Amino acid sequence: MSDLLERLRGRGWRMTSQRRVVAEVLDGEHVHLTADEVHALAVGRLPEISRATVYNTLGEMVSLGEVAELATDGRAKRYDPNAHLAHQHLVCSGCGVIRDVHPDGDLLDALPADQRFGFAVSEAAVVYRGLCPACGTARDD
Repeated sequence: MSDLLERLRGRGWRMTSQRRVVAEVLDGEHVHLTADEVHALAVGRLPEISRATVYNTLGEMVSLGEVAELATDGRAKRYDPNAHLAHQHLVCSGCGVIRDVHPDGDLLDALPADQRFGFAVSEAAVVYRGLCPACGTARDD
């Protein structure tokens, strides 16, 4: 059984065949699919699943805190099943591929006290951008 399915079951989430398929499509490392990509992959496993069901299921998973919703590039939102693991994202400026990364150190410590403006800072998010090997190679030609 997938990690995401186990976490959802542990929360007492009613597991229908549609919900199971969406969770299975999302499960894994470095998974950052759009809702339309989730739907396309889910249809391959369960042809009768509707786009609305996929959107609703993703929304429920986000509300439960088991899937994170990302907007890293101004395009479609993406869904990250690794919401329970602290990580940041590395995004290719060329093709948009996203990888989970785990930088050393505490991101909260990186913000000096004189730059906090009295905020009680509780979290930090960093998005690293660059070119993946495929895009970097293509542009070097």
